[in-house]
Amino acid sequence: MAIPWGTIKSLLLFFGPLLLPKAIGYYRKIRAAPRAAGVTVQPVPPEAFRALILLAATATFFLVRGLVPAFAPENIFALTQSRLQIPTDVLFNRLASLRGGVGKLTATDEALRARFVNLESRLLYLQFGPEVLSGCLFCTSDDPRSYYYYALPALLAPHLANLVAVSLATSSLVGGRHARGWRGAAALACVLLAAADAYLAGAYNHQSNARALRLGDVEMYFWTARAWRCAGLSALDGLVALLLWLSSTHRAFAAPASPAARVEAAMRRLASARSRLNAVGIVKNTATRDEDLRARAAAYWLHEGRLMRQVMEEREVVEGVNDALLNRVDIRDVSRDAHDYALNVLPLVESETAPAPESTVG
Repeated sequence: MAIPWGTIKSLLLFFGPLLLPKAIGYYRKIRAAPRAAGVTVQPVPPEAFRALILLAATATFFLVRGLVPAFAPENIFALTQSRLQIPTDVLFNRLASLRGGVGKLTATDEALRARFVNLESRLLYLQFGPEVLSGCLFCTSDDPRSYYYYALPALLAPHLANLVAVSLATSSLVGGRHARGWRGAAALACVLLAAADAYLAGAYNHQSNARALRLGDVEMYFWTARAWRCAGLSALDGLVALLLWLSSTHRAFAAPASPAARVEAAMRRLASARSRLNAVGIVKNTATRDEDLRARAAAYWLHEGRLMRQVMEEREVVEGVNDALLNRVDIRDVSRDAHDYALNVLPLVESETAPAPESTVG
């Protein structure tokens, strides 16, 4: 049943002012989540990149399979431009002429010709397609549900293949830890999509085409549902890929690192800083012990001191220093900051040089 455009506009006017601010707030919250969690945007990790390639290939496959007419099963009514009530002999004579002669009909064509004994069979053909109607040996038009049960495995096969691809892409082996978080939600979405597809196929009223007198009035349910099925699977894979890309690059859905991970990262940074300090100490020790290097270092500092004294004696520099000391810099604040810095850097030295408290006896 189609929903009138006026009803849609009324619903948008009523719910729009309520839902739009919430949607904007939720979007801003998602965008600000990485900053709140203390993480930064990063390139796509290699394991997440593998998962994205697999999902993109699967989505492209389903999209091409559903939208390109060459991959769709043949519809003899659309191929021959025949209305639904056309006599069976006339229909297949037209089909034979398109194939190149009477003897050019395929085994599927002959099976359909034997099935098209009444209007009910043609209506079921529009609902379940040519393969089900020509291949089911135990199905009859008196029991339409038998065709549904026979068509159910083929209907669920694309969903099962997509579930396998999505599960593989969101596994730890392929997608890593970033994809593993979306595994449950993606599998649930695949199952729900398959259940909805099976329900719609079973609930479709094939008798709705019985009164259609022209080919344009006939609803080709099987071909329409097939196109929407492939498009839905492609959209689902694209959505999973988008969520995986956002989470793996920390653009959204970023969770703060665990305490153990933060401690490990801090220890790695401390170890790196310590190794650099050790390297600086080794270089300084080498320069101090070597007579030539020590002489060159002393000469450098003598030259540096002489150069700085010459600079500080220039008139412009003296005026600038005096202006800064008188108007812009508080010497007491600088002295206090230097004292606090020295106390924080050398607390042990201060404690060792502090005088021992006097003790009184008796």
